Amino acid sequence: RLVRVGDGEVNANLQKLIAKLEGMGLFSQEYKKPIPRYPRKIGVVTAGNKAAISDICKVAKTRDPYAQLYCYPATVQGQYAAADISRGIEILDGMGMDVIIVGRGGGSAEDLWAFNDENLARAVYESDIPVISAVGHEPDVTIADYVADLRAATPSNGAELAVPDREAPLQNL
Repeated sequence: RLVRVGDGEVNANLQKLIAKLEGMGLFSQEYKKPIPRYPRKIGVVTAGNKAAISDICKVAKTRDPYAQLYCYPATVQGQYAAADISRGIEILDGMGMDVIIVGRGGGSAEDLWAFNDENLARAVYESDIPVISAVGHEPDVTIADYVADLRAATPSNGAELAVPDREAPLQNL
């Protein structure tokens, strides 16, 4: 059969899932939790020993050296990634974090596909702790971005949004 470019079966299924989750209210602004102004405990769900976690740690520690980061090293691409990321959110949520950053660095649409999973979307939505989605680079958008309490353009931007610059209030004074 012939399918117009861009309208493949995978994309059609993604659009159906987006419509389903939007219809259930998972993207609704009224359910978004505010990001705490001065978080002390920041949970991070991303690949361990990769650039994303290094960038998040570097930005966070530069902005507030007293911020405590707790990393759940997850598989962020492939068959088991969505379940592993979801588990990381659940574990960090149960540990009483102030905010959770979920993400990974850039890649192809296929590399980021785990963040388009329905169960992962539900884990983000059901988290009692605010979740920042920091997946890929600026043009990359996934279902996790729609469901999260806040979307960051990159993992580094996720750290900037989660951790305030400790020096800024001192400069204002």
